[in-house]
Amino acid sequence: MSFLDLLKKNLDQIKINQLYRSIPSISAHAKKYISLNGSVYLNLSSNNYLGLADNEHLKKAAIFAIEKFGCSSTASRLVSGNFDIYNKLESTIAQFKHTQKALVLNTGYVANLTLLQSLAKDAVVFSDRLNHASIVDGILLSGAKFHRYAHCDIEMLEKLLKKETSNKIIVTDTIFSMDGDAAPLKEIVKLAKQYEAFVIVDEAHATGIFGEGRGYAYQECVSSDIDCHMGTFSKALGSFGAYIASSELVIDYLINNARGFIFSTALPPAVIAANLASINYVRKNPQLGKNLLSISDNIRQFLKKLGFDVGNSVSQIIPVILKTNDITLKSQKLLLEKGVFVGAIRPPTVPKNTSRLRISLRADLDENDLKLIKDAFVHLGNAL
Repeated sequence: MSFLDLLKKNLDQIKINQLYRSIPSISAHAKKYISLNGSVYLNLSSNNYLGLADNEHLKKAAIFAIEKFGCSSTASRLVSGNFDIYNKLESTIAQFKHTQKALVLNTGYVANLTLLQSLAKDAVVFSDRLNHASIVDGILLSGAKFHRYAHCDIEMLEKLLKKETSNKIIVTDTIFSMDGDAAPLKEIVKLAKQYEAFVIVDEAHATGIFGEGRGYAYQECVSSDIDCHMGTFSKALGSFGAYIASSELVIDYLINNARGFIFSTALPPAVIAANLASINYVRKNPQLGKNLLSISDNIRQFLKKLGFDVGNSVSQIIPVILKTNDITLKSQKLLLEKGVFVGAIRPPTVPKNTSRLRISLRADLDENDLKLIKDAFVHLGNAL
């Protein structure tokens, strides 16, 4: 069997298992309603949680930066790819997150990968089993010994911490991307103090929403007890890229050791300008996230009454757990019939037998949108 024959065999098996993926052709992507295959749907599948991807303040900032700086940074930050607005953005992030310093990286995936590759190599890492793939890949790339504790299982985490005497790092998402539930940060911080562990949190799906936009750690009043905060601009903040906020020591260490930072061309100036505008917008409108969480609770309670399994969601991400791939794909089509586009999530993105619809709500939904969502899920409940 040739190598290409092997690839075809593997791809055919993916199709048989109903796990085949293709890239949809979508227009008006940043809008609340999108066009897919010639039809218009309410988009409940993006991470544009605050609707800022189409915000006029962000667009004007990006356009101004293009006119002033051009389309590219043209080099890595350590060579000649650094402008004043990069420094201003990092200073603003540090103030926003109440840390000494911050560093901007090109994506959330790169941020986690390079952060853990740099910091974990001389430590034992303790990672929640449902952490994002970029966290797992970063740990693997570091070569560190690591333990994956059962999802949000504090008792298991403590048992594992007791067994190790080396430097310890605990890393967790704060809001989990496929379940919409929250990490027990207060308990994690307590264990970290007891067992002298360094704590890293991924606030990708909490930034801009929880804690007046500062994140779930801030809302839980443990932000100052977290050693390293990672967050993204590509979700609620409506732009692109990621940040790491921490102490001056940690950030300086990363600048000198983080390969994903050192060997990458810096983000385009237009993106940096939009990122800065998005943080300032959220700072001036801290109620946006609270409003979104109120909308989310409304929909979550409605789905529960219909008998759907929404797990332990406490956020704008609501899973409708349907278990099998075929029912999940069928359900996605039934919602499309009612004008609602929801992502169908299957393994390996989620564990086996937990295939689901992932509802991703946004702050600019109005009463008509909410009625459309509810009517669509009544239709789905009656059809299943």
